Amino acid sequence: MPESSKLVIGTKSFDLALKISGILRELFDGAPEAVTVFEDAADGWRIEGYYAEPPDVGALTTLLNSLLAQPVPPVKLETVPDLNWVKISQKALPPVSAGRFVVHGSHDRERIPRGPNTIVIDAGEAFGTAHHATTLGCLLAIDRLTRKRRFARVLDLGCGSGVLAIAAARALPKAQIIATDFDPQSIAVTSANIRTNGVHQRIAAACAAGLDHPWLRHAMPFDLVISNILAGPLRTLAAGLGRAVTPSGVLVLAGLLTPEAPGVLAAYRGQGFALKEHQRIEGWSILTLVKTG
Repeated sequence: MPESSKLVIGTKSFDLALKISGILRELFDGAPEAVTVFEDAADGWRIEGYYAEPPDVGALTTLLNSLLAQPVPPVKLETVPDLNWVKISQKALPPVSAGRFVVHGSHDRERIPRGPNTIVIDAGEAFGTAHHATTLGCLLAIDRLTRKRRFARVLDLGCGSGVLAIAAARALPKAQIIATDFDPQSIAVTSANIRTNGVHQRIAAACAAGLDHPWLRHAMPFDLVISNILAGPLRTLAAGLGRAVTPSGVLVLAGLLTPEAPGVLAAYRGQGFALKEHQRIEGWSILTLVKTG
């Protein structure tokens, strides 16, 4: 049987385990196909990442040390049978409640009552099952914001599985919604998920690098943009998003570790945004900003 690689990190700290697993999931280059965290008698908590090709353990260790600003436990690499680790790991994921939304996989379809705010997500090869703090925080932000305001034009920039766009469609039945990602596989997964959830006539999905797509240029400006990516790309996109959001429009930014939040916030304040809310979950920050200029 063909073999793939399994990255293993053990730690006594549950908080550190969550942070490491979150970083692994959100890597632009070299992200594992699946990540699991579970309690282990020997290590306390065990993080496992599954790869089709062996990762550079030295480079990954250096990156983790840098992002966490502390030494990470030893990183080990093992060989395992070449199975579909994405599907295997996701079958163990429980449903997630985030405000009015309940997100679950198709394996829980018979156990979860169907309702207007249930969302079925099988992330496949794309990020976004609501179990990660950044996705959870964005769902909570969408829930709070849409209880107070009716948004007309919504952009999910870096949509991954499409869960945030689907949540916006659930909460805003009259809104025009666009979901984009630079990864074609993410757009394929998003397209499948919006069809599964019956909102394919309400959401347009497109492969785009940042804001570079005719649909986006035609649809601008948006009064709500959600972007759950990484701190570096968010800083790079600040000027473009400054032009893409209406005056008094709202911007939700996630995918950044809490120590990275001040730098991202400074970039957007320079584009006329003011901080409305700073949510912190498990070492990650979710910034809700309002365009003031």
